[in-house]
Amino acid sequence: MDRGHEKEAFTTISFKCATAKKFRIFSKKMGASNSMTLLLMIEFFESNGISPKESIGPQMQTLESLIKKRINGVIAIMKDIEKNQTKPTVAMMQSLFKEAEPKNKPLLLVKEPKKKKQSILKK
Repeated sequence: MDRGHEKEAFTTISFKCATAKKFRIFSKKMGASNSMTLLLMIEFFESNGISPKESIGPQMQTLESLIKKRINGVIAIMKDIEKNQTKPTVAMMQSLFKEAEPKNKPLLLVKEPKKKKQSILKK
């Protein structure tokens, strides 16, 4: 039984045999009863605001182009943020850190005592 529709009465609708056969095959593929399959189909068309008489092809292409335009818009916004906000901020931070670095003082080198010349020893 269909959940939530157990107490509803059945009614008859007349369809051509070929249409009824196709619909039953479709209902089995959907894994639902004929009533639930028809209800799902009606709700789908109503919620998406489309008609079975309309062609979905151009609408899908229009939707795809709209999504592409919006994605390109988002990419342009991100590039602008990077150019005008992120890079200057990074440059300022780097210059601050360069100024804050302690200046390197030359290290004191310990002078090693001079070795006696070997030539003097040999004489």
